[in-house]
Amino acid sequence: MSIPEQIQNEVLRPILKAQNDLFILLFRHHVSKRKVNFDNYSPEDKVIYIEKTIRKDINFRSLLVGTVVGHFTPEQYETYRPLEEELNKRIINMLIKRLCSQLELLVANA
Repeated sequence: MSIPEQIQNEVLRPILKAQNDLFILLFRHHVSKRKVNFDNYSPEDKVIYIEKTIRKDINFRSLLVGTVVGHFTPEQYETYRPLEEELNKRIINMLIKRLCSQLELLVANA
């Protein structure tokens, strides 16, 4: 197993799982702040919106990645730094999959 895969499985996945409720709240807040009528989107359009927003909105993406990185130990951060670009891609991909698999929790009145 490569170092990025090892970090993904041993560090990133547990953080994403532990912070799942926070990511849902952050996404709901983002949608509300942007005044997007997300609740009326079809499931397919919701998936497209999630992916597009996380990949294109640099500030939101940085907030999500920072939320993950903020849970690193100093040792984990030192391992992360040289692999930052690849690990950030992994974080974003996992977050997109995680949010898309929980569409029912992303509606405003959930």
